[in-house]
Amino acid sequence: MKHIHLIYTLLFGVAVLLFFGLAYPNHLHHQEQYQLFLFDCDYVWGIVKLPGGVADLLGRFCTQFFLYAWVGALIIAVLLMAVQLWTLRLFNVQRSTFNVQRSTFNVQWFYGLSFVPSFLLWLFLLDENALLGGVWAVLLTLHASWAFDKLPDGWLRRILLVVAVPVLYWIVGPVCVLFFLLQIFQRSTSNNVQRSTFNNAQRPTSNNVQRSTFNVQRIILLVLLLAMPFILSWLPVSARSLWTGIHYHRYPTETPVLLWAAVLSVFVLVLIVQRSTSNVQRSTFNVQRPLFFALVAVCMGFFVWKNSNFKAEKVMQYDFMACHQQWNRIIGTINADKPNNQIGVTVQNLALAMRGLLGDHMFEFNQNGTLGLLPDVERDATSPMPTAEAFYQLGLVNVAQRSVFEAQEAILDFQKSARCYKRLAQTNLINGNYDVARKYLMALQKTLFYRDWANETLPLLGDEEAINKHPEYGRMRQLVCKEDFFFGDRVTPEMLQKLFLSNTDNRLAYEYLMAYYLLTGDLDNFANYVGWGEKLGYEAIPRHFQEALALRWSIHHEPDERMPIQVSPAIAQRFTHFISFIQSPAMSDEGLKQNFGGTYWYYYFNSNQR
Repeated sequence: MKHIHLIYTLLFGVAVLLFFGLAYPNHLHHQEQYQLFLFDCDYVWGIVKLPGGVADLLGRFCTQFFLYAWVGALIIAVLLMAVQLWTLRLFNVQRSTFNVQRSTFNVQWFYGLSFVPSFLLWLFLLDENALLGGVWAVLLTLHASWAFDKLPDGWLRRILLVVAVPVLYWIVGPVCVLFFLLQIFQRSTSNNVQRSTFNNAQRPTSNNVQRSTFNVQRIILLVLLLAMPFILSWLPVSARSLWTGIHYHRYPTETPVLLWAAVLSVFVLVLIVQRSTSNVQRSTFNVQRPLFFALVAVCMGFFVWKNSNFKAEKVMQYDFMACHQQWNRIIGTINADKPNNQIGVTVQNLALAMRGLLGDHMFEFNQNGTLGLLPDVERDATSPMPTAEAFYQLGLVNVAQRSVFEAQEAILDFQKSARCYKRLAQTNLINGNYDVARKYLMALQKTLFYRDWANETLPLLGDEEAINKHPEYGRMRQLVCKEDFFFGDRVTPEMLQKLFLSNTDNRLAYEYLMAYYLLTGDLDNFANYVGWGEKLGYEAIPRHFQEALALRWSIHHEPDERMPIQVSPAIAQRFTHFISFIQSPAMSDEGLKQNFGGTYWYYYFNSNQR
């Protein structure tokens, strides 16, 4: 029972590990792909030369491991457990500082509250734009506070304290205000308690001198703390970030409220411990400690689950799978849970097309018109990436390159992206821009997890024969459109026509063109291109193509004109039932979906009804 509190800490860590490993893994992948950690002196110096740079560097170093979700979850679990344990150590310091006997003051009575800062940091990390450097800043500040609390009073401690404030500000940033508050208020209260142990006759004459010295020190520390943002105003960062933190959150103008709530909670809890005593007997304490821990865990756990953004998690999952071209996994995922957001639908259609299933199954899933096929290119860091993947696979290499480059430049905290660097190296290699590709590859050589890929790719630069024989780059060179054409922000069927006609072996471009016609209801142009399927090696006309041919026949056919021979008897018979159903007085939306959902007819009918 002596070390039972460590078991509770371990249980907390396991909960954090399981949450981020099972429920929130793609938030970790999202963090990793929007930074580029380099083992390079210039890169490291560029980070640590700014206030909070050491905490930011540690955060970035850990974030690169988020490429593997369970490793990232373990790192977060260890950090949050460390914050809880150091908070508990600060509680223990108060007991020794006040020299209160164990029987009259038991800091372990507040054991459950030591988890509150860690839970608040957990809430902070639910935001995909919250950076791990903020957690490191809190942990380093707690460690520094504990270390100074162990030092005896004297001139050496006072000198070190004056030096520590600017140094700690440089290491962790404005979060060091916690260090200042803990040192000032703890010592102030400690001195008051110690003075109260003397009666008027026994009080030492040096008390007034000590009190004056302490007040002077307090003023010096406060002036130092407030002066740091003004002294460093020459740095190339906003004045606001010198007060709220440069690298705690990806949005430069965002104040990380939950991070500052965690900082404030440590200070408030320490004050509570300082001013509280407990006469709880040992026998009852062993019962009440787990109950108090359970109460805090349930309450804070409820807030964690309630504030989790599982919709964003699903979107990030599709984006991650598209990034790593996990087409079979995407198809398995959409079969279990049909996506209803733009990124999910874009990835869904790309995966179906990559596996040759788009013409047979696309209308079994949610569609968002042509925006679900190739969405408009937005000016942000996230939404262009799945669309850029579709452009790349189609052979629109230049468009993919532009989209990826603009997405990287839109990263809110002006970092670079390992994912973007890799794709930019590939597109420039395909286009023969070897010097540009080399620049990206040499940067990736300085990473931990992309080094091997960069080393394998560098020998290809300038080797035309090896590139043309490469299973991916050689194929992409064949798919690239050889003629110039204007590309706007909105994809048009003319662009897809140009892409397909420049290389009529590009089956993916053909399926996207046909899907575009189906989604827009352009059955005439669809019919003009449907004959190309035989030349592309289709064993049978895809089901949705047959449904569209039957629908077009019903709209344009002459009285004696027979249904196209490409339509199978089974689909022709089902189409007859469809026409009878929609003409029936008993027709209902629910019945139509139940009987004909997943067909092109159902999509076309609903689109025209709207």
